[in-house]
Amino acid sequence: MSATALLVIDFQYGLIELAPRATRGAETLASINRLIAHARACGHRVLFIQHHEADLPRDSEAWQLHPGLQRQPDDPVIEKTAADSFLNTSLRQYLDSEEIENLWVGGYASDFCVDTTVRRAASLGYAVTVVADAHTSKDRPHASGETLVAHLNWLWANLAVPGNAIRVLPLAALQSGDDAA
Repeated sequence: MSATALLVIDFQYGLIELAPRATRGAETLASINRLIAHARACGHRVLFIQHHEADLPRDSEAWQLHPGLQRQPDDPVIEKTAADSFLNTSLRQYLDSEEIENLWVGGYASDFCVDTTVRRAASLGYAVTVVADAHTSKDRPHASGETLVAHLNWLWANLAVPGNAIRVLPLAALQSGDDAA
């Protein structure tokens, strides 16, 4: 069986807690922490992806990974500057060096960084499982955060990636053993 890793994408203090606040921020944090615990119990690696750019400068309070995350000191943190967690980062090299072929994905923002990373990972051949209740967004001018999360869960589950369908499962399904990739 190939190795699995959990990617927690951009769950950073400023993106979740500062105005405008993320939709279901506290609930998503709790789900991510349960997901982290489950991943560790299964022997999976846990990686944190951390975004920085001009309005989210490195080392600022807003840039910090959310202090409520159940991180361990040896958890890898991969920094990025684009919505795609693979673009100009060491993510792919890390996954390949650890022989990781399966990814569980959660985090922020469903409609930007999570979406782009999910699609890229599937296109690169990784078996991707999006944890339906472990990602979030914010209200946007055209749609609420809740609507975006629901829409993207539907979209990923129905996205055509020949030979590599993206799975979208609630955390409870993973915890009940429905996590075979």
